[in-house]
Amino acid sequence: MNTGFWIIVVGALVAGSCALVGCFLVLRRQAMMGDAISHAVLPGIVLAFMITGSRNTVPMVIGAGAFGLLTVFITGVLERHGKLQPDASLGVTFTWLFAVGVILVSAFAGHVDLDAECVLYGEIEYTPLYIWTFAGHDMGPRAAWIMGAAAIANALFVVLGYKQLKLCAFDSALATAVGINVAVWHYLLMGFVSLTTVAAFESVGAILVVALLIVPPNTAYLLTDRLSRMLVIAVLLGIASSVGGYWLAKGLDSSTSAAIAVVSGIFFVLAALFSPSHGVVPRYIRQRRVPLETEAL
Repeated sequence: MNTGFWIIVVGALVAGSCALVGCFLVLRRQAMMGDAISHAVLPGIVLAFMITGSRNTVPMVIGAGAFGLLTVFITGVLERHGKLQPDASLGVTFTWLFAVGVILVSAFAGHVDLDAECVLYGEIEYTPLYIWTFAGHDMGPRAAWIMGAAAIANALFVVLGYKQLKLCAFDSALATAVGINVAVWHYLLMGFVSLTTVAAFESVGAILVVALLIVPPNTAYLLTDRLSRMLVIAVLLGIASSVGGYWLAKGLDSSTSAAIAVVSGIFFVLAALFSPSHGVVPRYIRQRRVPLETEAL
């Protein structure tokens, strides 16, 4: 299969994985938590490399996941006991942890291909070159298998925990009243956000992960008022952004990751303008129609 096919597949898997957990971040008004986690896990990645001496996926995921949960914990402590606003606690936590990660990279991992730019920007165009071989057989790009596993894990998490996630997102007090441990589900959600983020680092980088965590779910939020439909629409929009971004980048000879983010943003603008229930244009038409109907009476 050609490289374009695999680039689209990897991009679609990243987009779908991010959309599933991103919808709950948006509903909980914690969209920027994905941004914070995507930066704050850098020291976890470096420490995992320093301990194991390799860039294998499993230790990287464990290290990044641990620091993703640490980010959530520190943010909560600063918000509850430090009397900081949520945005301020997020800003303090992820900038400090990211800075620690940069220092660790510079001091202890400068002699290997592990740097902050690699984590931030990624190179989805190169994913077809890194092949996973099993028993001497070419199994296809390693990133496709990693992101496929992440997508399946996220889908199972959302399906099995749908009721709990829904109640925690819309009414945490009611969730607590019916016996749901809100804190546990909060940390589980953030754990899956961390897993998704680090799984996508090598292929697309943290910046595109943040865009796909936030933009398709927000676009879907404008198009429907039902959570089940929001999840499906967000996944489809993410996949469409991946396909459209690939062809846009090919036509302009530009970065595929950036093009995917641009197409995703275009979908959001179109939804913000023309969404039947929340769009600017339909709302303007309805407002203009009311005075005319009043005059007719």
